[in-house]
Formats: sequence, C-alpha cells, structure tokens
Amino acid sequence: MTLDPKAFLTSIFEAAVAAADPELTIRKHLPAKPKGRTIVIGAGKGSAQMAAAFEKVWDGPIEGLVVTRYGYGAPTKHLEVVEAAHPVPDAAGLAAAKRLQGIVSGLGEDDLVVALVCGGGSALLPAPAGNLTLADEIAVNEALLASGAPISAMNTIRKHVSTIKGGRLAAAAWPARVVSLIVSDIPGDNPALVASGPTVPDDAGRADALAAIKAYGMKLPDVVMAHIKSPASEAPHPDDPKFARNEVHVIASAAVSLEAAASEAKRQGIEAVILSDALEGEAREVGSVHAAIAREVAARNRPFNKPVLILSGGETTVTLRAKGKGGRNSEFLLAFAIGINGVEGIDALAADTDGIDGSEDNAGAFCNGSTVTRMRAANVDAKAMLAGNNAWTAFNAVDDLFVPGPTGTNVNDLRAILVR
Repeated sequence: MTLDPKAFLTSIFEAAVAAADPELTIRKHLPAKPKGRTIVIGAGKGSAQMAAAFEKVWDGPIEGLVVTRYGYGAPTKHLEVVEAAHPVPDAAGLAAAKRLQGIVSGLGEDDLVVALVCGGGSALLPAPAGNLTLADEIAVNEALLASGAPISAMNTIRKHVSTIKGGRLAAAAWPARVVSLIVSDIPGDNPALVASGPTVPDDAGRADALAAIKAYGMKLPDVVMAHIKSPASEAPHPDDPKFARNEVHVIASAAVSLEAAASEAKRQGIEAVILSDALEGEAREVGSVHAAIAREVAARNRPFNKPVLILSGGETTVTLRAKGKGGRNSEFLLAFAIGINGVEGIDALAADTDGIDGSEDNAGAFCNGSTVTRMRAANVDAKAMLAGNNAWTAFNAVDDLFVPGPTGTNVNDLRAILVR
C-alpha cells in the first residue's frame, strides 16, 4: 500500500492528543456553582491550557493561579499563569507553591476550589517540609529520576518530603469544597499519583516510602531520611473528614487517547490493536519486547495480521547509567530500532503526549528497519548510544527526532508501531 509512515504516525499522535483537549474534557465535568467564591488552582505541563479552557466554559467570576513549565504558558484573562522549572525544581516553583497555599487558606464552606492538575506538577510545586530546603528536594528529585523506580514509588516518596503533596493542598483549603479535574499521565489512572496528588490523598505511608527507597537503592541526604522516618512526614489519609465534600474527576487519560488513535488508524484503512494503556518497566527492555512482537507480525502474521498499527501507553522508566541526552521514549525507541534492524516494513513513533521527552525539545522520535544502518553511516553506534543513555544524540544524527512542541495536555506516552 502507498503510505507515508511518518505522516501517518504523526496523524495518530495528533488524534491521541486531540482526545485529551482540555476544553472538551473540562466542559463535561464542570462542578456546581458555589454560593461563595470560585478559586482556581493548578499545576502541571498542561495546566495553563486547562486554565484557559476553564475560563471559556465557566459562567461566573473566578480567580486563582496555576503553575506550568517554562515555555508552556497560555493566554488567560482572569487566572494568573506562572512558570517554573521541570523536571528539576527551582525557586520559581517554590514561590508558586507558597502562593497556592496562601490562596486556598482562609476560605469558607460556601467557597469552591477547582484544582486543574496534570503531569509535571510534582517538580513544579516544590514545598520542602520541616527543616528541608529546596536543595534537599532537588536532591530527592534527581535521585528519583535516576533510580528507575515506577511513578507510584516516586510519588509516595515525594509526598513525604512536601507540605503540598499527598492531599495537603486540599486539606489547607478546608472547609471549602475542592473539585479536582485531573488529566492522568499515570498507568492505571490513580488520581492520587498525578503530580503527587496535591489535592488527592492516598493511603501510602512513610513505611511505604522507606521501603521504596530501599528497594531501588536510592541515596538520599541524611536530613531527608531523618524527616521521612519521623511521624511529621505522614500525609493525610483519604478518610480524613476534611476531604468528605470533595470530588475527584479524571477528565482525560491514556486509555481514551489510545482509543482515539486506534479509531484514526481505522479511518485511514489500517487495523489497530492496543496492547495496554498502563505499561511500565525499564524503557529499553520494553522496547526490546515491542520489537520482538513487531518482528513476529512482520514475519509470521501473528499475533496480529499485517497491515496493523500496534499501540501502547503507560510510563516506562530509565535507570541512568551515564549522562547522555535522551528521555524514556527515545530510549525505548532506540532499543526498538536495534531490535528491528534490517527488517523491512516496520515503522514506529514513540512520544510523550505533552510534547517533551526528557529535558530536550523533542517529544520522542521515529524509527524503522534502516535506522541503525543510517546511524552507522553517520558514525553513530546505536548500541553504544543506548548504553550511554544517549538516544537523543543518536536520533538527532539521522534527523528522526519528533518535535511537535508543547501540546497543552499530558496523558503519558504513546507508542505506535506500523507493520506494513
């Protein structure tokens, strides 16, 4: 069949992102209007777009503030948007977190707080607890990013060194009612794990945090370990009466976006299958498994008949072995490219739906059976690049980076593999 693989895979990504459009999803989950004030707060890489969308669909006075990543702002009329650093927290994020805590304090039971929360909020809201400092929270964040731990373990640790995560921001808003509208980038869509749940508590305690630190061999500063071991680190529990009137709605997720991607493929005449919306694990290992599935389809028409688009979502992890340039999607795809080297008829895209993979400006990358050969021609050793966590450099050398720019939403990773 005649098909431009890159254009096709790009259209699949765009369909997945469109399904998580904040204006569409927020409109479906508007809370009842309060007798008192309506305060809007938020954090995440798509929070500015969520704030702009909320302004369009809310009929009434609003005030408030959201914090997003540098360069991810959006124009708003009534809600203030501030920018801070991601993935490593900075002083701007610290100041924004303090302002959010101040905004929700002193409210009454007739007031409404609408929390617009999406992925990235953990780093954007540093709020060190006890005697901890911003430097301590940065050290924790860097250790988590290098550990290879799943997002659930990371966020359990994060909330135990914070005065804002783990439901604490919602507790600070009591007795006002808090309605959380959440765009999930978490495998399984547990709202308490998105951005470390500033307005959504869960039952994970400090014993769970300490167990995760031990299991993944993390080396945290002594002052951080002392704080987590102390009773003062415990976060509020879901059965706390302060949360009794609150509502939590997951308004967009990987599952919905993957279904939209599959529908777009079928519209273009390609059957699609969804492996899972909640895959986790080491990025390079998940990439190798996906490559094995793609080879099987290409060679034997099993477990799916070709042509087919194989989709998956979720959030892989990367255990840092070196200080190369990359992200989990490009690392996944480099392992995948090595696994399909020389196999014709396979094209793939792996990208983060927020538009950024790691710390560079790409969302991910494209590859096919010739990628490793083309890298070799450009004097790039694919296996050496993978060993050095340097996937960005490898794909940049063959002009296969995918750079859509900030999308305004975040429903985790999209992996799309076309077997023609």
